[in-house]
Amino acid sequence: MGLGKQIRASYIGIKESIPPYLDPTLSIKELMTGVSFASAGSGFDPLTPKVSNVIGIPKQLENFKEYKKRLESAIGTKNTENHINKALFIVSAGTNDFVINYFTLPIRRKIYSLSDYQQFILQKATQFLQDLFEQGARRILFSSLPPMGCLPVVITMFSKHAISERGCLDNYSSVGRQFNQLLQNELNLMQFRLANHGVRIYLTDSYVALSDMIQGQGRPEFDEVSLGCCETGYLETALLCNPKSFLCPDASKYVFWDSIHPTEQVYNNVFKSLRPIIDAIIRD
Repeated sequence: MGLGKQIRASYIGIKESIPPYLDPTLSIKELMTGVSFASAGSGFDPLTPKVSNVIGIPKQLENFKEYKKRLESAIGTKNTENHINKALFIVSAGTNDFVINYFTLPIRRKIYSLSDYQQFILQKATQFLQDLFEQGARRILFSSLPPMGCLPVVITMFSKHAISERGCLDNYSSVGRQFNQLLQNELNLMQFRLANHGVRIYLTDSYVALSDMIQGQGRPEFDEVSLGCCETGYLETALLCNPKSFLCPDASKYVFWDSIHPTEQVYNNVFKSLRPIIDAIIRD
């Protein structure tokens, strides 16, 4: 799940969408008004991007350092420093570490207990935030883990009766709840330690927002909450969902677009739930 889709750049008056930094055609204006360094399928665990053959977080950080040098060449060192200090940094990772790298593959489970792996990911996440701070980041929005036991792919792989019983698996979701609490505690400590530097760190509660939509809290807005709109909805994601794939008639009635990622309607709802946090960051 990518938090970048949950936050509309147009809401804060910048531009309609955030382009990838690696787009070679980007102008300095595009660079200054926001770019994405993310790589789908990556994670805090160094093994996760290797499994998916995507860009790891250390390389993403190196790309950010290169980005800073490009800005310095265009607008000068001091202006770049001020620009970075005022920017909003959005960090969304961790789901693939647990769903793919720990629950599904055996390598990490042979090395770490579940609680040890949570601590391992927590250490990697907080180190990344420290690295961002040292590069000038002062406003950081961190996305919490989703209810992983409600992801269609997790239900399909780990439910005893995956076809007939499509309810959420709380033992997997509870891992996310536990990690989110550990992360919140760590972020509070970082916030306290770095407050004199003007640092503001926020953790979104996208876990609750997504859970409420799946459980139909408030009003039942979605017809399908345990299958993706793409193809069978059980396992398909990435290349298995492409322009030639069979799709459901109305994606707005589905919580999930594929077996992992929510639909645009759900992202929009999550964005609305995060507006108080976003407004606070903008005012800060």
